[in-house]
Amino acid sequence: MKHLLVVTNDFPPRQGGIQTFVAALLARRPPESLVVLASDHPGSAGHDAALPYPVVRRPTGMLLPTPATARAAVETARRFGCDTAFFGAAAPLGLLAPTLRSAGVDRLVGATHGHETGWVMLPGARQMMRRIAGGLDVLTYISEYTRARLAPALAGRTELAQLSPGVDVDLFTPDADGAAVRRRHALGEGPVVVCVSRLVARKGQDVLVAAWPQVLARHPAARLLLVGGGPAEGSLRRAVDRLGIGDSVVLTGPVPPAELPEHYAAGDVFAMPCRTRRGGLDVEGLGMVYLEAAACGLPVVAGTSGGAPEAVQEGVTGHVVEPRSPLAVAAAITGLLDDPARARAMGAAGRTWVERRWSWTTVGETFGELLDGQRE
Repeated sequence: MKHLLVVTNDFPPRQGGIQTFVAALLARRPPESLVVLASDHPGSAGHDAALPYPVVRRPTGMLLPTPATARAAVETARRFGCDTAFFGAAAPLGLLAPTLRSAGVDRLVGATHGHETGWVMLPGARQMMRRIAGGLDVLTYISEYTRARLAPALAGRTELAQLSPGVDVDLFTPDADGAAVRRRHALGEGPVVVCVSRLVARKGQDVLVAAWPQVLARHPAARLLLVGGGPAEGSLRRAVDRLGIGDSVVLTGPVPPAELPEHYAAGDVFAMPCRTRRGGLDVEGLGMVYLEAAACGLPVVAGTSGGAPEAVQEGVTGHVVEPRSPLAVAAAITGLLDDPARARAMGAAGRTWVERRWSWTTVGETFGELLDGQRE
């Protein structure tokens, strides 16, 4: 059995998509084969005590590829007899790969998540990504979109292999009960459109709000549930007030991860019209929320940013729309609300697709093959 050293700045109890990704991958590995080297955060000690594998915390909130981190990585690898290493986010910690290889680690895998597609557009960051790739046996990507953006800069430096995030299909399920969320926010008995995401410009909640009066014109009992927190919250609330739609739009603020399934389940349609910004530097790598929503049996409305269309089967599990057009967004939503039977059929198709293609069981098997060198 290979013994795996995981070097990551992104690890629970710190919250975020990469943290969830890394933790879920490790949950599918034999615990006796694992050790994690990570940064430290409030609550780490209690969190780590409940894990079935050891976690070595560096006394810093930001783990960087410094000489001290390199020494800690080598010491940890030797102490636990690790012959394989995985960088939860290859940039920048993947710069440690040559040091670990010199110390006897014979297979090194690093993950990318989406933001690296912007990095390879910038000369200095592109050179760093090329150095990182050159030290790894495999660099993973999450979608065909991110592969297409990474490959021109990194071709010939390492093997590229897909390792997308997965969905916990036992947690995100059509059996999740959204009734308590509906009662808590007084959503009533009408249709609910839900968006689960950080409130930032790329995710498109502003376009959802702009489209909402058009949805209300056809479905006056409908409600829009915006789940999450973020820097755009203030501007969204002002837009809701300006449009006079405060009675039909709810902003929940941040929600604990364990409560997300019931928030998806409170909806009838999921919509997040994500858009690419800043000349391609701010882009959606994949869009796991579409797959989580589909796993809960909801049809989805997605934007065109980056890899988001890969998380939707157009016309089967949902629709991909022009994310800057409130008219297009409203048309896709009202079309689903107009035909509940079609919406339910799309939700059922989405659930089936996620179970087959996107479950953590499938992703975990791929991860194991990459660690073992079976998918190059």
